[in-house]
Amino acid sequence: MTSPLTTSNSKTNQTNRLSVQISLTGLSFLVSSQNREPLFYYEKELDRAYTPEELLLECDEILRGQNELHPPFSSVQLVYSTDTYCTVPLSLFDENKASEYLKFNTKILGNDYIAHDTLENHGIVVVYIPLININNYFFERFGGFEYYHATSLLLDRILNKERHTLQKVFLHVKNNEFDCIVIKNGALQLCNTYSYQTPEDFIYYVLFCFEQLKMNPDSVDVILCGDIRKNDEKFDFLYTYIRNISFVSHDFPRIGEEENHEKYILKSQL
Repeated sequence: MTSPLTTSNSKTNQTNRLSVQISLTGLSFLVSSQNREPLFYYEKELDRAYTPEELLLECDEILRGQNELHPPFSSVQLVYSTDTYCTVPLSLFDENKASEYLKFNTKILGNDYIAHDTLENHGIVVVYIPLININNYFFERFGGFEYYHATSLLLDRILNKERHTLQKVFLHVKNNEFDCIVIKNGALQLCNTYSYQTPEDFIYYVLFCFEQLKMNPDSVDVILCGDIRKNDEKFDFLYTYIRNISFVSHDFPRIGEEENHEKYILKSQL
């Protein structure tokens, strides 16, 4: 599926910015102006989890096929939305042992490159595995660029806003997985990604998080963002078991016809 957006001043030039979100099941491309106005958006949902090699071919085809995605750009950001990550307290982080943090929840190959994003204001390091073939391709095509993990952007935005609140649960919903972030009194209690196939799977893992942290579904606020709406089954299950549900309230510019809480990661870069 593709979702294009263009405006009258969408001609690519050196003042425009390119943001690309990479997951194994989809690719999203956003061009915005220097004033952070969305100019062009293109999304491709994949029918299964692609290998890094297949993903590179798909990315190359899209970038070459869309004139709005041709360089130059003033800046290029690449965001990895994958489950191969973990969070580590900054006070305990040792860059020389980065792979040690990941090996407990993901399989690491000998040639994997381990990267990390540091959220200094919040004392958190996000350790993850970027796709090195994608990084090399972007360097060859665009020159300098920045890359992050989607969880880093999500945590930074949430923690910046929720520094002095009571316990809250944030669910960032994607097609076949969701991120669960729990904040209490401005501190991170939980950050994990769960895969699901059905709405029943989805609510099972949400309630599992509640049980593990001994949270009361009748009193804890749950804030939603991403690929979820009031008229889908995932929301219906949440509404059945959890009393206080709302959608994220950030006032982002619209990329297309989506609701304000959708396409949250890319919008967070505007």
